[in-house]
Amino acid sequence: MTDIPMRTTSDRIRHAILFEVFGLILMIGGGVLLTGFDVHALGVIGVVSSIVATLWNYAYNWMFDRAMLRLRGSTLKTHPIRALHAVLFEAGLLVLLLPFVAWMLGVSLWQAFLFDLAIAIFYVVYGYAFNWAYDRVFPPPEARVRAASTGRAV
Repeated sequence: MTDIPMRTTSDRIRHAILFEVFGLILMIGGGVLLTGFDVHALGVIGVVSSIVATLWNYAYNWMFDRAMLRLRGSTLKTHPIRALHAVLFEAGLLVLLLPFVAWMLGVSLWQAFLFDLAIAIFYVVYGYAFNWAYDRVFPPPEARVRAASTGRAV
């Protein structure tokens, strides 16, 4: 393990909360307009999913960063790594939430899978964009250290 600084717990909590708040607003509002499902059902799915996703987000990002340090010696993400990061996050979340979504919507596991897949596709794009923007607004410690050593702005 190297001495490259990683994000703090408070930074990871801020990240997870902001990700879920903005995602929830977009998912419920867009979901009602696009699917015709009941706003109450989507709201409950959204809130429960948000809670599960927030916990998963914290754990997943911690594990992903540790894996990056071990495999690459750095936590800085290239665009392909960001894409992989987003896809793997959503795949794990889909597996966690599938039975709940099927039960809540009163549909088969297959129908719930298709619904979840559409939501996951949205969140892959959203996750990529959100994480890119977050890293620009709140640069990771490693980016700040590298910028300081080169005299460049973060």
